[in-house]
Amino acid sequence: MAKGKRRTGKGSITSYPTKAGTRWRWQLRVPVDPENPDEGERQTGGGGFLTADAADDALDEAKRKLRQRLTFTRAVPTVGEYLDEWVAGRQLERSTLVAYRRLIRVHIAPALGDVPLDKLTATRIARHYRDLATSGRRDAAGFGKPLSANTISKVHAVLSAALDVAVSDGFVAVNPARKRVIVQPPTGRAVRAQRPEMQVWTAEHLARFLLWSRESGDDLYPLWAVIAYTGVRRSEALALMWRDVDLAAGRVSIRRALDTTQRDTVKLTKTGGARVIDIDADTVAVLRAWRATLGGLSLDRVRADAYVFGTIRDGRPRSPNEVSRRWRRRVAAARDELGTDALPVIRLHDLRHTHASLMLALGVPVKVVSERLGHASATITLDVYSHVLPGQGKAAADMLAAAVRSVQ
Repeated sequence: MAKGKRRTGKGSITSYPTKAGTRWRWQLRVPVDPENPDEGERQTGGGGFLTADAADDALDEAKRKLRQRLTFTRAVPTVGEYLDEWVAGRQLERSTLVAYRRLIRVHIAPALGDVPLDKLTATRIARHYRDLATSGRRDAAGFGKPLSANTISKVHAVLSAALDVAVSDGFVAVNPARKRVIVQPPTGRAVRAQRPEMQVWTAEHLARFLLWSRESGDDLYPLWAVIAYTGVRRSEALALMWRDVDLAAGRVSIRRALDTTQRDTVKLTKTGGARVIDIDADTVAVLRAWRATLGGLSLDRVRADAYVFGTIRDGRPRSPNEVSRRWRRRVAAARDELGTDALPVIRLHDLRHTHASLMLALGVPVKVVSERLGHASATITLDVYSHVLPGQGKAAADMLAAAVRSVQ
């Protein structure tokens, strides 16, 4: 008998002679008892195949069934059961896991949770996405209204990723969510089309608010100023420690962010990396004055591991959601005093957008802005802030024409 080459895992195929010609068999070592793997292994197999490919296919099918038995010794799980098992095994940031679990609980499990995993079809998924697009919202304010393309896209990403693992586990032969011709999840263009128009302040609006905030004695004025002049995310600013601030060099290092799902807990930045942001002399002066104020309260408040924008009472990290509420109240108060026409309403996150938009409008290179914002690539910056660039394109065209005319 000719011995064949070992294949993936513990399986193999071999050829052997018969009166009718060469035949092939497969062999695979499996647990004696799948529920008690410590009891040892035995060898199983099958033969009589006319070709090596046919024996290999049979071996792959045997491996698939083995993986299925080892993962769930009972019947094939439902979609809901498998998604719960899948997300429990993911190594992700807590905030990401919370978002995944909410998508599963609110937008997947109610309609698909009881479907046996091996009975879920692309057609059933497609119908579910259409239902979500028609009446998928489950929040109190918009219950029964259409769910946004962005959220449906996130649902698709979670379901597709889980079903990819289900293929590896041997529960399904193919991932039905990947059959895009049938499923047709929202396209990137559809997601962008539904994206709300970005609200930003002009340089005049920003200057007006910061002046009002400082003169009104707002204790969070330094925080608003730092976000406006660096473009950092809310949770990144609130996680700043004094060891991250180099006032002599005029730089701040963004190394971490506060976790919005768990109080007093920090996590990696959104992209997982650190970045250094240069700051201007005025922002340095704001931080020097703030450091002096905190030092007057207690020397502990200005130690290297103290939070720059911790609570006044004890220096603990502030709640990101509470800071956003404070922002809304301060903007409302400023509008009451300065006039509603003098200051449009924007969210705290829009202060970051304001920073980026003003820089791009001033001609700062996209790559520089992208690095300050902590985007994974300049492509993301171009996609988010493309509305700022048309004016720059006109200026560039005029500059090129002027350069050509000057040498004619």
